[in-house]
Amino acid sequence: MISRRWVLRCVMAVAPLMMLVGCTSSYYKAMRTFGKEKRDILVSRVKDSKKDQQQAKEQIKTTMESFQALTGFQGGSLEKNYKKLNGEYEKAADSAQKLHNRIDSIDQVSGDLFKEWQKEIDGMENKKLKAQSAVMLRQSRLSEAGYIKSMRQTEARMTPVITAFRDQVTFLKHNLNARAIGSLKGTSAQMSTDVDVLMVSLDASIAQADTLIASLNADQP
Repeated sequence: MISRRWVLRCVMAVAPLMMLVGCTSSYYKAMRTFGKEKRDILVSRVKDSKKDQQQAKEQIKTTMESFQALTGFQGGSLEKNYKKLNGEYEKAADSAQKLHNRIDSIDQVSGDLFKEWQKEIDGMENKKLKAQSAVMLRQSRLSEAGYIKSMRQTEARMTPVITAFRDQVTFLKHNLNARAIGSLKGTSAQMSTDVDVLMVSLDASIAQADTLIASLNADQP
């Protein structure tokens, strides 16, 4: 027999495609059959974004280490070292794209959640309860906005780092010789500084995710 957990995993797996083709209502309806409301989906995605950021942080750090090792290259197989760096760069680029997609998915589901929340508030008759729900909604909007802003800032800092890696890898591809390696040394220090700044930004975004998760868990519409 097919378990509900397996089916749920399948629904979650096709979620990005459903969102892409505009089937958000169908997706939400499917998730509701498993007891998953928009708030649950949002919390799950924010938690996943923490993992994505941590993975991106580790991958970019690894890529930078590979780059620094290559700038001090003294001999051996240059082709082999280039391929290693290129592989690390491609992983870092994939991590950056995955994080970008995650930010967009969080922004979409939170927007849908807040619209639903506001509609439900508008239908309430008890003024006291209505006001309390409005306060919770406003606080959650602020928390979500702060998190998305932090994530976008991290993404903005990540882009030039990934671009710099790409350019250097491409340059090596075109110039697989010792002279090309020597010419890279001057760029290593600046790239290292950019990566350090990015690491701080990623740590801040991860901390912001914890704040948003706590807010969403505490303020249930």
